[in-house]
Amino acid sequence: MGPLAGFKVIELAGLGPGPFCGMMLADMGANVIRVDRPGTNEQQKLDPMCRSRQSIAIDLKSDAGLEVLLRLVDGADALFEGFRPGVAERLGFGPEVCLQRNPRLVYGRITGWGQSGPLAHTAGHDINYIALSGALHAIGRAGERPVPPLNLVGDIGGGGMLMAFGIVCALLEASRSGKGQVIDAAMVDGAIGLMAMFYGFRASGLYDEQTGTNFLSGAAHFYDTYETGDGKFLSVGPLEPQFYNQFIDIIGVDRARFEAGRFSVQPNATASDFWPELKAELAAVFRTRSRDEWCKLFEGTDCCVAPVLTTTEASQHPHNVARKNFIELEGELQNAPAPRFGRSCTTQPTAPPLPGEHSRQVLQQAGYSAADIDALLAAGAIAQA
Repeated sequence: MGPLAGFKVIELAGLGPGPFCGMMLADMGANVIRVDRPGTNEQQKLDPMCRSRQSIAIDLKSDAGLEVLLRLVDGADALFEGFRPGVAERLGFGPEVCLQRNPRLVYGRITGWGQSGPLAHTAGHDINYIALSGALHAIGRAGERPVPPLNLVGDIGGGGMLMAFGIVCALLEASRSGKGQVIDAAMVDGAIGLMAMFYGFRASGLYDEQTGTNFLSGAAHFYDTYETGDGKFLSVGPLEPQFYNQFIDIIGVDRARFEAGRFSVQPNATASDFWPELKAELAAVFRTRSRDEWCKLFEGTDCCVAPVLTTTEASQHPHNVARKNFIELEGELQNAPAPRFGRSCTTQPTAPPLPGEHSRQVLQQAGYSAADIDALLAAGAIAQA
């Protein structure tokens, strides 16, 4: 049983952060009921972020469909949605309505800009939210334009994971107070939070707010990726002195020159002056062997060097295989649930459902009779895959 077993969560289907939040909660054992729109979406069966759910398809614009959702709310511990501010209210299932029916309900709202502020009602995407947070400006090469880090910082880390954390926090608080509450999880807020370390760096003089100049952004020779002789790549990150010294010994370069460019915890402009030329020297050295030959040379050391793998290669790496970090569901490669617990077992994921695959089952669990369900299906208030 996962640590969230026994909690019932309603997920109003959306894209990106919402499904990721639902996956996190479902992987931990929560009973997540995904409310989909009526219609066919075969791609949903391939999406790991939609796994381990029951899916009910509801026409939320119909009075009968709205009443179905509100009846599900009566027996739920949490609900989360990703509409623009005010949309849920206009559709009739805003926080005020839901909390009046179920005062213990945790009501989560995921948006890009938040429920308040000048941009709250405007459209946007991950790239816009992380741009406003300051995170996007920090990611990229010096002298070049900022590079979008997929949608990991806004949608996933700053949105979906933040919402999952918020829901668990609010559920814990509700278990003590007996009262639910509304969670305002904005991706711009979450992305700003992910930059906390760099506010500390700025205060210490280690971050000048220029793209690609910080040692963690690829400016330093000891924290970057290098192409190997076979056109593949290595990640190199020996930050600490003891790791750096071991790295220098194995790589076979001049110790005196590389000691001059070693990173110091204190601001060290002199050391950073050496970084470009030392990086060029390392680049030339790494091209003398293949990626796997370098990995063999660094194996068992503390040099902080690892191969840059594709998703397929990652699933086959011995460490990931040993930890069972990947699973297959219906022949498709997926991430395994994380984190792990010493006593509670994370739930074994089940295949993602089609929209409305469990409509009848969900309504039966909510106390609807077979005749009532048939009437709702006939009226188009719900749909069955």
